[in-house]
Amino acid sequence: MTSTVVVTGANGLVGRAVVRALSDRGATVRAVVRREGAAPDLPGVEPWVGDFADPTSAESAVHGADALVTTVHPMGEDPETQRTVGVEGTLVIAEAARDAGARWHVHVSTAGVYDRSPGVGDVAEDGELVGEDGGDYPVVKRDVDAALAAVGGTTRVLVRPPAILGAGESSVWNSLRPERIRADEAQRHAVPDASFAWVHVDDLATLIADIATGAVATSDDPEQGPVAGGCTPVNAAGAPATQRDYVGTVTDALGLQPVWDDEPAWTGRILADRARRWGWAPQVTLDDALAELRAGLGS
Repeated sequence: MTSTVVVTGANGLVGRAVVRALSDRGATVRAVVRREGAAPDLPGVEPWVGDFADPTSAESAVHGADALVTTVHPMGEDPETQRTVGVEGTLVIAEAARDAGARWHVHVSTAGVYDRSPGVGDVAEDGELVGEDGGDYPVVKRDVDAALAAVGGTTRVLVRPPAILGAGESSVWNSLRPERIRADEAQRHAVPDASFAWVHVDDLATLIADIATGAVATSDDPEQGPVAGGCTPVNAAGAPATQRDYVGTVTDALGLQPVWDDEPAWTGRILADRARRWGWAPQVTLDDALAELRAGLGS
C-alpha cells in the first residue's frame, strides 16, 4: 500500500472522488486545494493549501510522497490560461514529485485527445490524436500528455476518460451542460445515434486510486500494466451509449424537447480493454448513471 498520495484539485468532481477512494484504501492523502476548508474531511486526509504551480509550494506539497495524482485543468478558460495551468503548472509539480522520489504519477487526461471524426470507428490507446484544429481543450490536454511523457523518473499513467458522469455542482455533464441545455435551444441539438462515450466518476476514481496505491502491478507490456519508469496511457470508459441516451435524458428531465439532427457523426467506442486487463471492472451501469443524472435535475 502506498503510504502518502498527493492529489491536486482535491475539491473538484474527480479530485474529491479520488481522495475518497484513496481514503477508503487506508492511504494518507495530501489534498491540495487553493483555499482553507475546501479539502474533503475524510480519514487520512491532510489538507494542503497552496499553488501547486509555484515551484516552492510544489516541492513542499510532494515532500515524502509516494505518488502524485493531478486532476486540475481550467476547462472553459481561454487557451493561454489552459496552457499556463494545464501544461506549465502540471509540469512544475510533476518534476517536483520526480525530484522528491515519488514512484507514481497518475494524470487525469481525456479521451478528447483522440481524433473522433465521423468514420474513425473504435478508439484504443494507439488511436490517432487530434491535430492543431482539434479545439483548445483537446489540443492543450494532448500537449500536457506529451510533456509528461518527457519528464522521466516516475512511472507515469495518463488516464483518459470521456464524458465524466456524476453528481456535483462542478460536474460538466450532470450540472453545467444541463444548465446550458436549459438556457439555450441551440444546445438541445444532437445527432441521436452519435456516440456518447462516458464513465462514472466513482469508477474512474477506483482506477486512479488502484494505480496510485500500487494495486496495479507494472509490466513490460502496457497491455498488462503500466510500464515501470515509462508513460502509459489507459482509457477508462463505460458501456456504449448514444447522444439520444444523454441528451434525451437531460431534455426529458427538464421538460424540454431535443432537436435531432441528421448529419455525419462519430459512432465508435472508446475502448477500455487495457484498463480491464489491468483489473479494472466498472460498477456503475448506464441506467444507474442516467437515473442519477435525472434525479439531480429534479425529475
